[in-house]
Amino acid sequence: MTKMIWMKQSRQENLIYLAVWVLLFASPLLSQYVRTVSDDNFRFDWMEVFIVWRKFSVYLILFLIHNFLLAPMLVHGRRRGAYFSIVAVVIAAFVIFQCSNRPERREHRRHMPPHMEQHERRPPPFGKPPGPPPIVAERDIMSVLVLILMLGANLGIKNYIRSREDRKRLAELEKQNLEQQLEYLRYQISPHFFMNTLNNIHALVDIDPEKAKDTILELSKMMRFVLYEGNKQEVPLARELDFIRHYVALMQLRYTDKVRISVDLPGEVPERQIPPLILITFIENAFKHGVSYQHESFIEVKVGVEEDELRFSCRNSKAEKANEEKGGVGLANVRERLNLLYNQDYTLNIHDTADIYSVLLVIPIK
Repeated sequence: MTKMIWMKQSRQENLIYLAVWVLLFASPLLSQYVRTVSDDNFRFDWMEVFIVWRKFSVYLILFLIHNFLLAPMLVHGRRRGAYFSIVAVVIAAFVIFQCSNRPERREHRRHMPPHMEQHERRPPPFGKPPGPPPIVAERDIMSVLVLILMLGANLGIKNYIRSREDRKRLAELEKQNLEQQLEYLRYQISPHFFMNTLNNIHALVDIDPEKAKDTILELSKMMRFVLYEGNKQEVPLARELDFIRHYVALMQLRYTDKVRISVDLPGEVPERQIPPLILITFIENAFKHGVSYQHESFIEVKVGVEEDELRFSCRNSKAEKANEEKGGVGLANVRERLNLLYNQDYTLNIHDTADIYSVLLVIPIK
């Protein structure tokens, strides 16, 4: 069980504990070395080092018990009552151990010169003779405080490591959820787009078969883009603009000269990235709702790149009778995609007047 708990602990947490305890056990050696170098009369005393190590060993044993058995009850199991009860028993046992194993002065006298030991036995020149030692001395209180601080530090490190891992898992879950939502939205956009395009082809088959063939050729180019590029997080801006050109060329086959279509795309496209199919929905809606078969109408599309942002604008006239076709998932999906991809780091302004519908989209590009 201890091995399983050890494996659950992060490598960084174990390295922190190892480094602290190595420094603690090395401290008496360093102290003896410094005193040896600074004082020629001082001789390295291993007995003093072993005495310090023995004290540290008690703390190490209690730390291991707390780290592998007690702390997981609170950090992972949320068993507060059991944890604090057992810790109280451990501290009480430690106090009893400290009081019953208090270092005696004779152990220190064993290494004293005779004249110093005789001086220690002399009664104090003033005041009352010393009484029996107190039950709990100042040294015992300090030892208990050190133990409590050690256990508290152990809990603090564990809670910090766990909270950091929880944040990582939450971020990973949010990332996976974001990717799943974007994937779902892409699959919504593509069928909606091709549903409209196939309706256009169906209208051309009987009217002009040659134009229908050209339409199918343009559609195959767009299908290739959606098939190989539409499932990516980002695509080159040049390919996204080519997709817009194919779409507009496809739509122009259907309409007469009464529909004025203007497309202004940059001639030299910089090597930037953009989410696929993020612009086509606005153009799609312009053709769907802005074309009138009785009166002249227009559609204006413009794309510009300024430093690290892309500016897309689309204006279209409005038909006398709006298209009442149900569905309309395209624009809602684009809004949701923009929120998921850019949070608040984008601008989408839509102006809907009696005669003109205009869209301005500004997004950062890499």
